Amino acid sequence: MTSQFVLAPSAPGAMGEDAMPEELLAYLRDLGTWRDRRKTELDQLDEACLRSPERDSLTGDIMLSMALWQAVAQRHDLLVATWDSGRVLETERRRMTTLIWGRLDQRAAEGNALAVSLPEACRLSDTLAASLRSRLRLEGAEPDVSARIRDLRVQIERIRDQVAGIPSVNSESAQQVLIGLDRRLVDVTDRAKRGADVGGLLPSLEQETARTERDLIVAASRRAQTKNDLATARQRRDELAARGQALSRLAAAAVAAVSPAPRLAVPDVTALGEPAADDVEAYLKRLDRVEAALETVQGAYGQALATRDELAGQIEAYAAKAVTLGAVTAGAAQDLSELHRRAAAVLANEPVDLARLAALAGAQQAYLVAHTRASGSSGANASSSGARS
Repeated sequence: MTSQFVLAPSAPGAMGEDAMPEELLAYLRDLGTWRDRRKTELDQLDEACLRSPERDSLTGDIMLSMALWQAVAQRHDLLVATWDSGRVLETERRRMTTLIWGRLDQRAAEGNALAVSLPEACRLSDTLAASLRSRLRLEGAEPDVSARIRDLRVQIERIRDQVAGIPSVNSESAQQVLIGLDRRLVDVTDRAKRGADVGGLLPSLEQETARTERDLIVAASRRAQTKNDLATARQRRDELAARGQALSRLAAAAVAAVSPAPRLAVPDVTALGEPAADDVEAYLKRLDRVEAALETVQGAYGQALATRDELAGQIEAYAAKAVTLGAVTAGAAQDLSELHRRAAAVLANEPVDLARLAALAGAQQAYLVAHTRASGSSGANASSSGARS
C-alpha cells in the first residue's frame, strides 16, 4: 500500500562513486517532489503545533524538522546545479554522489551540529513528521492497523541497522531498547492476528519507535562528527570540494539569471592541501571555516534566485486577482494588463532586473489596493444614496 505521506526517495550510488545518469535524474526528480510536499506538510504541522496545548514539547521537533528541510533544499539546489540539465560526465556524476552521501552538518534545534548525509536527513525528517502527525493526532495520521504494523516493522528494522553500527562498548542500552520494541511489536501483531483491538496499543509504540530512531540517527551523526582522524579530514575535504564545485555553478547561474547578483568568491577547499597526522585537529577547524564560508555564499546566491521566484509568484497572483475583481473598469483592466505585460517582459529578459521587477510588482499591488478601496467606497456611496431615496 502506498503511503499518503511523502517518503524519502532511495539514493543512488555511494560516496564518491559513479552512478548511472538515469538514476541520478530520477533521484533529483523524486527529491524535488519530496522537498515540495514535505514543506507543505511542515507548514501544516507548524500550524497544528501552534494550536496544540502540547506545543512547548513539540517545538523542538518542529524546529529540527524545519532545519533539516532547509538543509535538504539547499543540497538539492547544489545537485541541480551540478546536474546542469544532464550535461554530466563521470567527474560530475561522482561529485553528485559525494554531495548526496556527504554530510550536511545541519544544526539541530539544541544548537548541536548533526553530521548527517542527505538520505539520513530525509529519513530523519520522515521520522519526525510521522511522530508529529501521531502526537498531534492530525486527520489522516492513522492508517489501517495492518499498514501501521507493517510500517512499524520496517522502522524497527532500520533501528536494528542503527544499533548494529554502535560501538560494542556503548551498545548495551540501545540493544535493550530494540529488544523491548521488538517484543511489543510481536505482541501487538499476535493480538491483531487473533482479532483483538490493538488501536489503543499502537500510538505509544509508534511514538517510542519514532523517538528511538530519531535519537539513534542524531547519536550516529554526532559520533561521526567526533572522529577527528585523517580519514574523516580527507572525506570532509572531498565533500566540501564537491560542494564548492556545485556552488560555483549555482553562483554562475545566479549571476546570469538576476541583477544585481551577489559577487562573493567561492572558497577553494583544495587550497588547504592534504591533512597531516600531526595537524588534523587544526585542519578540521580550517575546514569548519571553509564550510561556514560556503554556507554564506550559498545563502546569498540562493536568496537572489529566491527573490526572483517570489516576485514572479506575486506578479502572477496580482494578475489573477485583477481578473477576479468583478467591478474592474475597462481603464483599470487595461492599466493592470499593461503592468503585468511589462513585468512579464522583465522576467523574460535575463539577467532579470530585480529592482525593476520589485517596482512593477509593487505597482500592481498598489493599483489593486487603490482600485479595491475606490470600488468599495463607490459601492458604499451608492448604498447610502439608495437608502436616502
